[in-house]
Amino acid sequence: MTQSPLALLDDTLRATRVSFDQIPVIDVAPLLDGSDKQKVAREIRWALSNVGFMYVKNHGVARDVVESAFDQTRQFFDLPLDQKMDLHVSKSGTALRGYIEMFGENTDPTRTKDLKECFDLGPETPGDATPFFGANQWPSEAVLPDFARVIYGYHQDMRALSTKLLRGIALSLDLDEDFFAPKMTNPISIQRLLHYPPQTGKIDESVMGIGAHTDYGNLTILAQDNVGGLQVMNRDGDWVMGPPIEDTFVINIGDLVQKLTNDRYIANLHRVVNTSGRERYSIPFFIDADYDAEFAPLPSCVTEDNPARYEPVTCGRHKFARFVDSFPHLAAEQGK
Repeated sequence: MTQSPLALLDDTLRATRVSFDQIPVIDVAPLLDGSDKQKVAREIRWALSNVGFMYVKNHGVARDVVESAFDQTRQFFDLPLDQKMDLHVSKSGTALRGYIEMFGENTDPTRTKDLKECFDLGPETPGDATPFFGANQWPSEAVLPDFARVIYGYHQDMRALSTKLLRGIALSLDLDEDFFAPKMTNPISIQRLLHYPPQTGKIDESVMGIGAHTDYGNLTILAQDNVGGLQVMNRDGDWVMGPPIEDTFVINIGDLVQKLTNDRYIANLHRVVNTSGRERYSIPFFIDADYDAEFAPLPSCVTEDNPARYEPVTCGRHKFARFVDSFPHLAAEQGK
């Protein structure tokens, strides 16, 4: 008997197919053009208080910009493994730029091995030895002539969009819309490219696209292809599908905003299980803050009934500690 090519999901990996309202879609045009910032802020407040995720539409990034980034992403991951390994992340030191092979990063390492490969880049700051800063590693122009231009340009577009979205988050907390600006004079940002091969046969939590995790910093902007596989945990502990919606980005907050809001806003667990039978590609952008920027619960989020739940933490130290837990080569260097 031949094995069915269909994936046989363990019960713990099944996600509920619910209406898209579970992850709300927010039209951010009134925030970006200034016509009704408070309306968008109210919608952001509901989304981040209850879901931790939201889709945004009318975000101002042209479709061809996103499509070009996906085209370059597919071309990169189609390269022979030895060419990708020449750009391995371990060669960049603590800048953490370059290629990460299958199982080279595991976001839930005590439970799951991540069946994915990645390419990471960030702002070009050669000579800076601070973790997450330095020079990018790029494939040869003879191999991928447009890759660096397209992907770094996409990083810059996401950097600009993230600033606008963070203004909306600040307004949603009744703060000045430029609240985050002093923490972001030279922020950590990571542009990641991801490839998830399809899984078939019996699948459980031991190996999947990416294990359950929260993001580490302020904000994530995710572009998905049309394959799907994203799952988000709701507050009842159920896994909910986060399907692709055309011309939207998926936005979620990370640990630092949850700490800042004293759990008023939630950095939700999420994972990827690719049972589509097709290759899945996604392009997440992570924006954090300056390496030494401090995050502690806002006074407005601390009450007698909800005392401060977190000690102050600096962005870079928090993020680097999470990376050490996820990257085997970093854990070995740190003696963990």
